[in-house]
Amino acid sequence: MTDAAIEILLVEDNAQDVELTLHALRSENLGNKIQVVRDGEEALEFLAREKQQLAAGTCILPKLILLDLKLPKIDGLEVLRQIKIDPITQVIPVVILTSSKEDEDLVRSYRLGVNSYLQKPVDFGQFRKMVNQMGFYWLLLNQTPSGSAVGTDKSQVE
Repeated sequence: MTDAAIEILLVEDNAQDVELTLHALRSENLGNKIQVVRDGEEALEFLAREKQQLAAGTCILPKLILLDLKLPKIDGLEVLRQIKIDPITQVIPVVILTSSKEDEDLVRSYRLGVNSYLQKPVDFGQFRKMVNQMGFYWLLLNQTPSGSAVGTDKSQVE
């Protein structure tokens, strides 16, 4: 299943924002394999399945998680908290991609271990440029442990 490894996990409940983000990523040739989930519960279930497959040696973790804050069922801050307390998923870079202008959201995100916090611009051209820069950095320049390297210690995989 390594051939189908997910590069980006996009956690976004707004259908229009999903389409804009996918369009921006694909038009910049970033993230050929993108998994979209629509709420926080679905995001955590997806990561739990990936961890099980990692333990079996049949997948690698996503290279990047793009996470909205205002999500149904489980909000983005709780998803972030659960990702960053888990020794397996905590190495995955998480970028908050949100329309929130609340200072409290920004501060709480960094306290929980977010790797980057980006406010979505309203203008699509600016959004596309931001996605290009973000994707170039996190997917091409940034160095992270591979999912298989993280999963080599089977005692950490649930």
